[in-house]
Amino acid sequence: MTIKPFVIERLLNAPAEKVWQAITDKNQMKEWYFDLEEFKPEVGFVFQFTGRGKDEHKEYLHICEITEVVPLKKLTYSWRYEGYSGNSFVTFALAEENGKTLLTLTHAGLETFPVENPDLAPHNFAEGWTHIIGTSLVNYFEK
Repeated sequence: MTIKPFVIERLLNAPAEKVWQAITDKNQMKEWYFDLEEFKPEVGFVFQFTGRGKDEHKEYLHICEITEVVPLKKLTYSWRYEGYSGNSFVTFALAEENGKTLLTLTHAGLETFPVENPDLAPHNFAEGWTHIIGTSLVNYFEK
């Protein structure tokens, strides 16, 4: 079964430099994303964090590795789960428009995750990213 990558776009009320800082500085990331122990926008840097499943009792260790960095323009990292098959890629693409920034997030490879695990179903990623990008990140720049 082919699953299209999940894509969400938002026009953020900030220049690309500020958006870049928000998606690459761990202190800013914890305000709208996840509280990461460490994060460096460098190819090969590995970071991880724990997230919960839909029932809030199941925890998943997310393991991610930076695969592409184009400062102020693009950040890509792999996204997989410890103990589960599958590997996907998350890309943040930035395009400045009149002092604001169009952020396009793409999460590709969702079809590689085990279909028998409902927590890893594509609609859960859509719901999660819609909240993270569409609400949390937008609110971060509106405060």
